[in-house]
Amino acid sequence: MTIEYRRILLDGYPILTERHGDELVTRDGRSIGMDEAIHLAPCNPRKIICVHLNYQSRVDEFMTRLPPAPTYFHKPVTALNTHKGHVVRPERCKYLNFEGEIAIVIGRTCRNIAPEQAGDYILGYSVANDYGLHDFRDTDSGSMLRVKGSDTLCPIGPGLVTGWDFRGKMIRTYVNGALRQEDSTDNMEWDMHYLVADIARTITLEPGDVLLSGTPANSRPVEPGDVVDVEVEGLGRLSNTIVHGPTPVRDDCGAQPTESEEVISTAMGGDWEFRGIRAAGGQGAQFYKSKLAD
Repeated sequence: MTIEYRRILLDGYPILTERHGDELVTRDGRSIGMDEAIHLAPCNPRKIICVHLNYQSRVDEFMTRLPPAPTYFHKPVTALNTHKGHVVRPERCKYLNFEGEIAIVIGRTCRNIAPEQAGDYILGYSVANDYGLHDFRDTDSGSMLRVKGSDTLCPIGPGLVTGWDFRGKMIRTYVNGALRQEDSTDNMEWDMHYLVADIARTITLEPGDVLLSGTPANSRPVEPGDVVDVEVEGLGRLSNTIVHGPTPVRDDCGAQPTESEEVISTAMGGDWEFRGIRAAGGQGAQFYKSKLAD
């Protein structure tokens, strides 16, 4: 049996609730409508670990091959955001991409386990959106710290669902109501249990820690004012609005936002166009800028 829990702010205090239909009910019997509630992230992770590539559709889109084993990056916990929270695109940046994903939430201290044991260490699952600020794709080598780690770029929610079977479930992302991503968890190369066991070989996972399990094809840039929803069968629908950052990225230190071929091609779904354009001696960046303007 699945049970959905949500952390909300009620009377100024963070509290755990259980979903009963359209109502969220506290352990002391108070209730509030789901749409009225101020949501918090459903867990308090000390680590947020994300897999690079996992869905076959995403691999095909980038015209690449999966590595022999998963590779990962780390989002700082300061990137954590909530259901209905605002996602900030900083001034001077253009390429903020959505990535609908499923979040795995750890329930017990986990180290050196086999994949078939991993389910015993998972508390539950939630919906996530692994936003990427690709304007910084040219810096931080492969760590993607600025790309994936900037403030607000990791909304998770609306709830945490226990007893959920991840097999054969659909994941969909919508922008302003229009479908943009759609895939099945059966098309993941490495399932949830494998990912947990792989990380736990050398890194202790603690209660509340989060693993993001990858995104399907068709991640694309969004603009301030856009509403992005990620819906996972059996887990619910996570909604966020994109907003302008209050201040521009400082230009007196550090790497600056760029519009290189790597930045634009990644934001628009891979460098497959650039391969042909480069071979013909064309200008790849100008090609994609024209696509963005259409």
